[in-house]
Amino acid sequence: MNDTQVIIVGAGPVGLTLSLALADLGLHCILLEKNDAPSGLPKMERCNARTMEIYRRLGIGEDIRAAGLPEDCPMDVFVVTRLVDEPILRLPYGSVKQCKEDIASHNDGTRTLEPYQLISQYTLEPLLKQFAEQSEYIDVRFGHEFIHFDDKGDHVSVKIKRSDGTESIITGDYLVGCDGGASPVRKQLGIKLNGDGDMLSMHQALFRCDDLYEQIPIGKGRHYHVCDEKSGFVIVQDDTKHFTFHAVVDNASDMPKRFEEVVGMPIEYETLYIGQWTQRLLVADKYGEGRVFIAGDAAHLVIPTGGLGMNTGVGDVIDLAWKLQGTLQGWGGDQLLKSYLSERRQIGVRNVAASGRANSGRYRWRAEWKPEIRERTPEGAEIRSKVAEIANVEQRKTNEILGIEAGYRYMDSPLIWSEPGEGPDPDRQDYIPTTWPGFRLPHVWLKDGTAIQDKIGKGYTLLRFDNDEIEMSGLISEFENTGAPLEVLSFDDSHAVEVYEGYKVFLLRPDLHIIWRGTEPPESPALLREIATGLNK
Repeated sequence: MNDTQVIIVGAGPVGLTLSLALADLGLHCILLEKNDAPSGLPKMERCNARTMEIYRRLGIGEDIRAAGLPEDCPMDVFVVTRLVDEPILRLPYGSVKQCKEDIASHNDGTRTLEPYQLISQYTLEPLLKQFAEQSEYIDVRFGHEFIHFDDKGDHVSVKIKRSDGTESIITGDYLVGCDGGASPVRKQLGIKLNGDGDMLSMHQALFRCDDLYEQIPIGKGRHYHVCDEKSGFVIVQDDTKHFTFHAVVDNASDMPKRFEEVVGMPIEYETLYIGQWTQRLLVADKYGEGRVFIAGDAAHLVIPTGGLGMNTGVGDVIDLAWKLQGTLQGWGGDQLLKSYLSERRQIGVRNVAASGRANSGRYRWRAEWKPEIRERTPEGAEIRSKVAEIANVEQRKTNEILGIEAGYRYMDSPLIWSEPGEGPDPDRQDYIPTTWPGFRLPHVWLKDGTAIQDKIGKGYTLLRFDNDEIEMSGLISEFENTGAPLEVLSFDDSHAVEVYEGYKVFLLRPDLHIIWRGTEPPESPALLREIATGLNK
């Protein structure tokens, strides 16, 4: 008998989220992390709207918000010369509180159920670790390094080394590498990353400065992009007392002085960390083989532009978790886990491209920098005006991408019923709600004021707005005969039907993506069930 069902390598946000998603489905896992404790570095600082919807469904959304940036803090983005100079451009973005009010006041499907949340990785990781350690389904093992795996065909054997140097073997049904861009799991699989792996090299510094946030004269925000020759930008962290600063400098020792120059006023601060990193846009050739899979940075590396790294990884593991459940519990077919490889890789390719577009847009306005930009002269004003004109278009490719975050579609998937026609564009930056199969079900408020997402359970869902008039007993029987979990939800809500493009019946996956929609019974209930559960050939 195996030690567990799923072995996860890497306890960053992606690996921790996978462990929680598996536990939520009643699956056991061992979570391995070579470090003795979470890293304590702010590698990411924002959970996007789709990720927060996922965390809400896992029951931890409000805990994450309580630990993150206070809900009344604005999320504005600035382009500046210094923090004391009149901004070149200010893009206003609502606080979490304002976004929640906006969501509550709209019921046309154009909003996600949850807004974004700024939370630093050094806050999020320990919080997720705490949740994982409280679960009876998760064996959390920090100080345990992955060494090697053997895919035995019917299980996976993994060699590990503890911090004290002792080695041992553990076994599981499946192995998932959530072990970062240098992923040993991916390397052992022989999977290559393709794309641009050696772009701009920058330094990152983490400073503690208790008073800076309140003292910034140009206004509160979350990002301050500095139009200079060093690609500088300042990011406010979740407690508003810590700041990361990125810049191109010759030596790490130059970072504090450069930070002081960008701030532009006397401050007291403490330097906590300085390191170097390289921008990369890479996607793995494939997302796994046999009983071994990869997710998160192990499968795709993006530039932080757009915040698509960790958030794409969360999408990976939410897709993978229920497919592992179906396979382990016996109701899923061969296509179930195979579909992870195709579905999530296409999203990885898409999001890496979106990150690249956003980064190129940032270079366009930065290219207008000239040394005279800070001068209070007609020439300086002209430079600033040109930067503002370009940034007002290009910077939005970083900050206004709800379509990329929540409007993704699984195309040509063996688990999605095919409709004639091309369907809506899945690559647009703005979000337009649709019920075309493969997309996530748009958020609506039901007549009783509750969110439809909160009504949907953990398995498949047959969602009905037809007063039970459409004959669906064949499909229900098909699911009952296979043991795949299906819940039938019926609502009398004409407004929801309007938002959902006139369709009255939907078959949903556990991840809220639409398998099939209709206004009459499916052509073949048996085929639809086979497609949904991965039993189709």
